[in-house]
Amino acid sequence: MKDSCEIPTPLPAHARRFSRLAIVILLCANTAIANAGEAGMNAAETLRARYSALQDQLDNNPFRQPLHLDSVEAPGGVKGDIHARVNYPFAAVRAALSSPQHWCDILILHLNTKYCRAATANNADVLNVSIGKKHDQPLDQAYRVVFDWRVAAQAPDYLRITLTADKGPLSTSNYRIVLEAIPLEGERTFIHLSYAYDYGLAGRLAMQAYLGTIGRDKVGFTLTGKDNGSPSHIGGLRGVVERNTMRYYLAIEAYLGALSAPPRARLEKRLHDWFAASERYPRQLHEIKRNEYLEMKRREYQRQQRDAAAAPRG
Repeated sequence: MKDSCEIPTPLPAHARRFSRLAIVILLCANTAIANAGEAGMNAAETLRARYSALQDQLDNNPFRQPLHLDSVEAPGGVKGDIHARVNYPFAAVRAALSSPQHWCDILILHLNTKYCRAATANNADVLNVSIGKKHDQPLDQAYRVVFDWRVAAQAPDYLRITLTADKGPLSTSNYRIVLEAIPLEGERTFIHLSYAYDYGLAGRLAMQAYLGTIGRDKVGFTLTGKDNGSPSHIGGLRGVVERNTMRYYLAIEAYLGALSAPPRARLEKRLHDWFAASERYPRQLHEIKRNEYLEMKRREYQRQQRDAAAAPRG
């Protein structure tokens, strides 16, 4: 299939101008649709192959759920990936994750997310997010990150959502959150969540300062060996990206799980479920007490809702 849109054999003069335009539009549209379909099909096949390859890791792992996590640190950037099998139908997952506002309800569960509001800019969906400390914090002291949100691909058997931002806190840049999903037998769904960002010299120095002080005892999930007979886990920037990738995944899982509750009860269920899930991994994810988390997030969510009511989307 050609990627260019070519005009066929010349038409009679009395119809040439109109027909040429119509044919070009039709051929371009058909090419775009076919290419999008092929891309979605190939991506779905790739993700399905990944699911097959990860069967042993999904069934046997220290997470006590069908989940696999890995990470990589390259010059100038880090990336974390989670592959997981969830007990929700693909149609429900697709409906839940194909709305930018729903992603604000997901992101606000993360300890460091202080605020999120969906809006439109230049006819595109964006998420205005404020990133801050793990405790109560005024918004003017948090760091604002603007994510471009879009459904990058959608097919009967595949979904891809992307969130990208040019700049982030601590002199980091090029943030990418990517969610892929395919249906599985038995009303289940296979999810791939990727979280990555880049950093320059200033960003590396800022992260090193953090890791050398308040973050010096924090670790990720990847095992690196034994330390006096106890498991030793990855630290440094890979530890940071693994912790946050897991927090974002648990937020997605909590959001999906709360959909079975009545609408008025969903926020509380999301909050309780996210905290309980993170406490399954206290060595990596424990930061504050349960009541402190619940009270903080209730206030942040109420602030978010007040702003949404006062300023219509867009």
